[in-house]
Amino acid sequence: MDKKKDLLLDIDEVFCFPGFLNAINDFLGSNYVIDDFSDYYMDEAVIPKKRFNEFNEFLNKRNLYENAQILPYAQQVLKELNEFYNIYPCSSCINPFNIIGSSRLFADKYNFLINFLPFIKPEHFIFTNSKHLFRADIQIDDRLSNLNENIETKILFPSYHNKKIQNNELVQKGVLRAGYDWRTGWLEVANILLEQSQIQDVKIKQYLKNLK
Repeated sequence: MDKKKDLLLDIDEVFCFPGFLNAINDFLGSNYVIDDFSDYYMDEAVIPKKRFNEFNEFLNKRNLYENAQILPYAQQVLKELNEFYNIYPCSSCINPFNIIGSSRLFADKYNFLINFLPFIKPEHFIFTNSKHLFRADIQIDDRLSNLNENIETKILFPSYHNKKIQNNELVQKGVLRAGYDWRTGWLEVANILLEQSQIQDVKIKQYLKNLK
């Protein structure tokens, strides 16, 4: 039996949208949705600068993963991928505006992963801001800057902030794009990494069949 390949998996904006936008809406009394934004730092786009400290204090009291939105088909596709790859969730847990209080983020994200990715071994969890230090066969991330040039298969997951990245830049860097819509991003990942014959989920199978 061939050795499984290693896959580095980003979590925020790839597996789920954490409750950051919910926190912004609760703080401002607004009703923004993900697709209202085109820049990664949503808070900088809508929080008045004079209220930044107030917002961060407000944010530090919340569990951002308590009501996180899991992206469509993420769990199903990852369960299929887990049969053929060693999956390593690789994600940041540091709030640069509250370094000491960031321990809360570690605990909240760890518990979230345990609950929603129970088929991945906890000893595979990697909590880091230094993704460039890690090597694998495959990496999935929504930020182009996080994709390691030394990894053979690099997949840019579609998100609100990376739609404007040009295809020629991705080709130059050897990066594959999993479509343009986060709603179907995981189906595109399945198309890249899985053969249809390997897939058990009927809806995913049908989607891949329609792509042919």
